[in-house]
Amino acid sequence: MNQPSGPRTRPKSQSYPISVEHVTKSYGGATAVDDLSFVVTPGRVTGFLGPNGAGKSTTMKIMLGLAAPTSGRSTIGGLAYAELADPTGTVGTSVESDAFHPGRSGRNHLRILADATATPLERVDEVLEMVELSAAANRNAGTYSLGMKQRLGLAAALLCDPPVLVLDEPGNGLDPQGIRTLRNLLRSRAADGNTVLVSSHLLGEVEHLADDVVIVNEGRLVTQGSLADLRQSASLVRAASPHALQAALEAAGGVVESNQPDTLVVRGLSLDEIGENAFRAGIALYELSHHTDSLEDRFFAWTGDAADRTQSNTKEDQ
Repeated sequence: MNQPSGPRTRPKSQSYPISVEHVTKSYGGATAVDDLSFVVTPGRVTGFLGPNGAGKSTTMKIMLGLAAPTSGRSTIGGLAYAELADPTGTVGTSVESDAFHPGRSGRNHLRILADATATPLERVDEVLEMVELSAAANRNAGTYSLGMKQRLGLAAALLCDPPVLVLDEPGNGLDPQGIRTLRNLLRSRAADGNTVLVSSHLLGEVEHLADDVVIVNEGRLVTQGSLADLRQSASLVRAASPHALQAALEAAGGVVESNQPDTLVVRGLSLDEIGENAFRAGIALYELSHHTDSLEDRFFAWTGDAADRTQSNTKEDQ
């Protein structure tokens, strides 16, 4: 049987958005995912974030047909994973860091996958070089460090040159060079019009990597959208009478945080609306400007103290 001469090719116009539509997943009396809906857009890197037990891994398994939703559906390019004509060639995945035989070399692990998917063997060396694992390719994968296992998992996900990547914590255990390699690879894939979904706890890295974010907590959607827009959705105000101004802005529908004695962070009101309300209240302003939070600041604001409750959903851990 002749192997194809190169990685699978698809029409440039064909794209594969990931859609999660009112997905609920319950285990007995516990709900891991609760009426969750969002879309992952081709051509952008989407970060999938939430505290431990938030439902991320369960959602990704539903996307990949590894778990059945109690209700709702998830599609890739409009079809469930099992309905895709070429699922392994369409979606590259890495959801387990040790999905290989420990007594088999990294290169042979990829060769077996290449044979199973009718992928040319030369592609194995290409992806090993991409993830910077060529020097260790002939070692048994069981001797790999966590970071090397992650590189091998990424190489397997890239093997068929798929238009969709679904990666669960791919940066876990990587050194700074590995993080940079991962970032460059994923951003390059998105720039070529591919769909990239990455779950991560590395908020600082997601801030450099992601175009969009989807935040979940306790199985429910907290917020989604462009990372730049979500981070800039606040205003910084310094005022002569911050407590009085806070009351006035809250009465006007604003959401106000007071982290410093004379400084307020305001959401839900434009700069003009804040200035007008301060003028009507007779309060002098010392500063009024757009405020950009770090992703970490916004993450804890979105999820409250849930990030510290790592055992809030044992079902997902199982």
